[in-house]
Amino acid sequence: MLTRRDLLASMLVAAGAPLVRTTSASAVQTDGMAELALCGWDEVFIVRIGRSSQPPDKVWSWRAADDSAIPAALKDAFRTTDDCKPVDDGRAILISSSSGAIALVDRATRRARFHAPVVNAHSIERLPGGRVAAAASVATAPGGNRIVVFDAASGQELASDALRSAHGLVWDDAGRRLWALGGDVLRAYDVGVAGGPTALTRIDEVPLPTRGGHDLVPLPGSPHLFFSTESGCYLFDRETRGIVPHESLGPMVNVKSYSVHVRAGRVAYIQAEGTDWWAEHVHFQRPDGQIRLPGARLYKARWL
Repeated sequence: MLTRRDLLASMLVAAGAPLVRTTSASAVQTDGMAELALCGWDEVFIVRIGRSSQPPDKVWSWRAADDSAIPAALKDAFRTTDDCKPVDDGRAILISSSSGAIALVDRATRRARFHAPVVNAHSIERLPGGRVAAAASVATAPGGNRIVVFDAASGQELASDALRSAHGLVWDDAGRRLWALGGDVLRAYDVGVAGGPTALTRIDEVPLPTRGGHDLVPLPGSPHLFFSTESGCYLFDRETRGIVPHESLGPMVNVKSYSVHVRAGRVAYIQAEGTDWWAEHVHFQRPDGQIRLPGARLYKARWL
């Protein structure tokens, strides 16, 4: 049951906010406020959204160009970031970039703890045992169309498996498996036990109802995974293996990201606008609303 504090936290900004205001604040969560990580171009940033109609405050920002922990030869590989998953209660951000790299960035220091080149990286997920998985999507260069697992301490590649147009990753801690979304299948992997040999052993595979798998996220407190494709949005039940259209976004095309606030239940999603792969708006449900960031090229939005 949601508390009064949670309900207040869910009453986020209404439609039409025209800009992002920058502050020096750094708290992850405050009364009546919620934080949202955003990416899409060379900047990954966090905004704090209030329950009034005021514009959101930008409270944190990271660019590879400014991070001395990122090698000079790899900085340009973060010019088109496409995922930004908060971990460690928001103290770190997992970042992937279709320009060819992944990183785990500490929020306090704005420095990468881990980085690695990954061809057309479209998602990143942390695994038990100090490992990181990445989805390498369509590419003519070697190394694309696969799932790859790294040791986060050494950067060494530990295992990989072919998956056409790999786009989404979710670690299922209860089921002890890695779910991976490709262009036409949703697949589950056994990755081996923490501290033991790493493998990507296929243990389940479900055909997608429509082509072009894109975003993949778990729904808090539910057996469902949300996934989007080029032409629709769906829910996959990990217990029954059934797939049904999403109750409100089912027929929506080109949804790039979907995120549910764990405590407040507020939904944030991004849909590509016009013929572009990016958007200037973040849309909300429970309650409905939107914010606009003029000039931004938004691709993913993730609640902290």
